[in-house]
Amino acid sequence: MWKLFPFRRRQIADGDWRRALAQCAYAQALPKVDRDRLRDLANTFLATKSFDGAAGFEPTPHVRTVIALKACVPILNLGLNYYRGWSDIVVYPADFRVHDEYVDPAGVVHRDTRELCGQSLSQGPMVLSWDAIAADRGAADRDVVIHECAHKLDILNGAPNGFPPLHEHMSARRWSRTFNDAYEQFADAVDADKPTELDPYAATDPAEFFAVATETYFSEPTIVEREFPRVYAELADFFRQDPLTVLRAQT
Repeated sequence: MWKLFPFRRRQIADGDWRRALAQCAYAQALPKVDRDRLRDLANTFLATKSFDGAAGFEPTPHVRTVIALKACVPILNLGLNYYRGWSDIVVYPADFRVHDEYVDPAGVVHRDTRELCGQSLSQGPMVLSWDAIAADRGAADRDVVIHECAHKLDILNGAPNGFPPLHEHMSARRWSRTFNDAYEQFADAVDADKPTELDPYAATDPAEFFAVATETYFSEPTIVEREFPRVYAELADFFRQDPLTVLRAQT
């Protein structure tokens, strides 16, 4: 079912880089010195990760470059070590099915089948739908690659709960209070069918709230800053980037 496509140690072609930049407004808006650093980081990312094509899909150089560029945006000022512990990326042509099994509080085993556009497995591969990545161009606040990479950052601290490993100067108490308050406020709004700018999927659980907030932070940061300014400040401190400032400098 899967076909392995290792990335040979070579530089990203200029054409592939330009096309990839066109799929990420934030990366395109970065100052040239930062775009150059992003390209270097993407080259290293491609040299250290392997790509598996699933269901007959072939991850072309363009596909690999787009994924590498987007994956490296969150860690531009963090470093590739933040993606330690995993090396494989599986790319499907479209959404894919996963089979879940869980036990409820009464001890009853439930089995469920879901269709996903992305999945990050603890100590396992990152799984992506190319159709979903391509569709992100039509939705300014969506980025499935950054979303799944946020999960990879989250699980560096163990179980996914919206709490990545913070920098020494950051307050764990403040982060927890900020994100917990924002998540509960948002979940209450979604439950009450109130209109929200952030993707309602963020109300699923704290881990998804962090992942959705992160992808929106880099794709449509005005939403995060407007709805949850304290969350925006924490993300800026963690990622050491300020997308609003970068994007506003281009207007």
